Amino acid sequence: MDRARSYETGIFKKPSDFLQMFKDVQSKVSDVVLGKEKPVEESTPEYEKLKSYIFELEIHLAEAQKQAYRLVKRHRELGQSLADFGKAIKLLGSCEGDLMEKVFSEVGSKSEMLSIKLQREADNLLFNFEEPLKDYVRALQSIKATMLDRANAFRQHFDLDQERKYKELNLEKLKFMNPEKYAEAESEFRGLKADSEEATKKFEHIVRLMNEELSRFQEQKTADIGLAFHEFAKGQAKLAKDIADAWRSVLPKLEACSTS
Repeated sequence: MDRARSYETGIFKKPSDFLQMFKDVQSKVSDVVLGKEKPVEESTPEYEKLKSYIFELEIHLAEAQKQAYRLVKRHRELGQSLADFGKAIKLLGSCEGDLMEKVFSEVGSKSEMLSIKLQREADNLLFNFEEPLKDYVRALQSIKATMLDRANAFRQHFDLDQERKYKELNLEKLKFMNPEKYAEAESEFRGLKADSEEATKKFEHIVRLMNEELSRFQEQKTADIGLAFHEFAKGQAKLAKDIADAWRSVLPKLEACSTS
């Protein structure tokens, strides 16, 4: 009668309620242990949004870095082509008369001068544009590694919490059905509870640090990439002006040659 009254005044209104909950939790834990269920993952709207942003940012930054590399390569190739063209046009001029030789020599010199500017701009693109993008691609790899640590910490926290709940129910069961084993089971439960609380603290610590680091990452990324694109646009504008000025300066002499 005492046991019956304890059921009536406790969490469970009747023994069948307790036994059913115990069976449900036991079945859940067994499914996880036996691999019948996929490993549980942290899933909140905020974290799902963050993961989607990180993976999408990585794709676009990697593509931007790839195209920046192609720009550097193109500037180097164009610079080499202009250097080769400058030498060739000088040699061609040497086969012509005095006027043609002088004009062609100047065209060749302009080509060689522009070749040097293109090589310098390639270096500028490499250090001030491609490398910052590459650095942030690497930074995202570090963030993804932290996300993996967070996922592992969450699973440990979740599994230990589920096991704690299971042991807690088992403890209640022993309290009523096998009092002799209750003290030993209670000691084991206290150890498990401590491990569970430690796993929860570790997970919460990773979440807090990750939120702080991501906030700094966002601020720094905006500043650094904004500067990288500013340097890119400024360099390209100057290069375009230098190229236009160089070719414009030889137009009157080339025109004179074509009409003479």
